Amino acid sequence: MNIIEFLLNPPQHLPLSTILLVSFILGLLHGATPDEHTWPITFSYAVGKYSTRGGMKAGFLFSLGFTAQRAFLTTLGFIGLASFYQTYNLDGPIYAVVGFVMAIAGSYILKGRYLHLPIDVLLGGRAHHTKEAGGMTEEHDVPLRMTVVHGLIAGFGFGTYASIITFVLAPQVGSIWYAPLPGLMFGLGTMVMQIIFGAIFGNLMRLKKLSEAQITRIARRVAGKTLYYGGILFMIAGILIIFLPAIDAWGIRTGNPVPNLDQINIGTILVLSVVGVIGIGSMVNEIMKAKPESTKS
Repeated sequence: MNIIEFLLNPPQHLPLSTILLVSFILGLLHGATPDEHTWPITFSYAVGKYSTRGGMKAGFLFSLGFTAQRAFLTTLGFIGLASFYQTYNLDGPIYAVVGFVMAIAGSYILKGRYLHLPIDVLLGGRAHHTKEAGGMTEEHDVPLRMTVVHGLIAGFGFGTYASIITFVLAPQVGSIWYAPLPGLMFGLGTMVMQIIFGAIFGNLMRLKKLSEAQITRIARRVAGKTLYYGGILFMIAGILIIFLPAIDAWGIRTGNPVPNLDQINIGTILVLSVVGVIGIGSMVNEIMKAKPESTKS
């Protein structure tokens, strides 16, 4: 049995120290692989803070909420109350709620208010708001406190990693007092990787020689657009899964045994769409528009 097989199929009767180590390593893998419950949130908030330190803080705060929820989840797993995850598919509702909170945060950054869906544009209107109409105001600072809320909500998302710590590792800890520890260690492992990625994402804005004012403006726009439109995309995916559960079961195998890399599915599409298309696309577009400004004396 190689290390990946051991991590993904832990044997019974493991000592507590091994359970906690396995949980931590699984958390590292979870944080390092493209996961729809973590990457879009960390990217959005980290870019919005446009610095290594700000990005690390975004990753830390998100993971703080996520870790608390995971500790609670493994406690439920120990006492046998997490079985509803095996009975009901909660992906749809969780995507919808995560998307709603993302859209709220994005709306605040872009418009200074907590939610405003572009219904007129969706119905065929030419423009949503203009500066003359008072709809486009100066972008607001990224509310990092929202990352904790996102972490708590995203922690209810369930996949292979969560199944292992909840149904395989948590029942082995031997005492209710130890029950939160697998979730805690898993969350800390995820936190390490989210802080690292947060630092990388947060520093992306520094790759171009832009003024501080330009970096601030662009970072807030990118963060706002990623959260706002990414949130709408998450809500659409969630609603579709609620009414068409087969969508959530769809996937194309890649041959890689590591969860989140083992198949291309709805989660992969959400990560690529939100981080790659909306996030990176918005960043490139805003930086290109800023070039003429940077040449002014």
